[in-house]
Amino acid sequence: MHALRSLLVLLATGGLLQAADWPQWLGPRRDGSSPEKVAPWKKPPQLVWKQTVGVGHSSPIVANGKVFLHAKVKDKDEEEVSAYDAESGKILWSKSYARGTFTSEFGVGPRATPAVDGDRLYTFGVTGILTCWDTANGTQHWQIDTLKEFKAKNLFFGASCSPLIEGNLVLVNVGGKGASVVAFDKMNGKVAWKTGDDPASYSSPIALGKGKERQIIFLTQQGLVSLDPSEGNVFWKIPMVDRLNESSTTPVVLGEMLLASSVTFGSIGVHLETKEGKPAAEQKWKQGALTCYFSTPVTVGSEHVYMVTGAVFPPSATLRCVEMKTGKELWQKAKVGKYHAALLRTGDDHLLMLEDSGSLVLFAPSPKGYMEKARSQVCGPTWAHPALSQGRIYLRDDRNNLMCLQPGE
Repeated sequence: MHALRSLLVLLATGGLLQAADWPQWLGPRRDGSSPEKVAPWKKPPQLVWKQTVGVGHSSPIVANGKVFLHAKVKDKDEEEVSAYDAESGKILWSKSYARGTFTSEFGVGPRATPAVDGDRLYTFGVTGILTCWDTANGTQHWQIDTLKEFKAKNLFFGASCSPLIEGNLVLVNVGGKGASVVAFDKMNGKVAWKTGDDPASYSSPIALGKGKERQIIFLTQQGLVSLDPSEGNVFWKIPMVDRLNESSTTPVVLGEMLLASSVTFGSIGVHLETKEGKPAAEQKWKQGALTCYFSTPVTVGSEHVYMVTGAVFPPSATLRCVEMKTGKELWQKAKVGKYHAALLRTGDDHLLMLEDSGSLVLFAPSPKGYMEKARSQVCGPTWAHPALSQGRIYLRDDRNNLMCLQPGE
């Protein structure tokens, strides 16, 4: 009877019709979407558990009943990876490693989000250290100081590329000469291939297509580059240089269109094509006003993309609805954050927005205008992206909290 009551409560609160892990940056499909549904709540989401953690902007991920978080060790030039029981928050293991000294006005902890693949966890630290861990107990399988190995210069705000698992490879934007993008064997860390001379950006890559048309797309400091995942050969490149060298958002795809954005350059819309049996691309539009700082846009339906644009001086964050094919703005809502708000699409095409003030918002996307369904203050200031898994929301804030929330009625 108790189990039946729990199931009915879960269904009544909109919980889950389909559950999924959140095993990497931007979730199971690496596009900021989840198959799970979250119904509008009347009461603030319940705090299920909370843990004190180290500093960082790296987002939590969830896989196989565990929550993994990358953080800086307090008062040490070290970073740590910790695993928590997703249900109770109990810490299961924590492992640390030494890194070089790193200072920044906007945080000294890891920025890249880890990725889980089977029984292995991959992290990329703020000083460029790539590590493979065992998810069961934290055993370190291999580790590479990529900046040292490939003679690359670290970014002003630190290495930020969230690792991409592609087949037997793990890929990151290192930024060295001849090693802009490096593919490592995910089992032993050996270099499978390396390519390009572009310096790194703060962006993370995506993969799309099948067979001979499979491609991985990076937004480097110089622009978009599409690569053959098997050998690293270049399919196509489109220049896109930000004046502040702060390209931070992940490219997003809707149908045959790809959108890329940065904080001073604005956004471009790129048509994905096939020529002579290989991936190709052509820029279709540019909108200088669509300046995403470090919030990755999210697509909804077949025509629209929702994006939080911003500026550095003065800081601002504005939610916009945009036509993907043309770049035309349909509406905007100002002041959804100071610099940033993270977007996440649920299984019923609603959008969760975590503002950098710590407010969690649910709204129904529509090309006609903004329609808010629920709002609650759930944490302190944060730049980390939330994770949605098994009906729960996992997030970290700048007050050194890792939290698990259960949306209620």
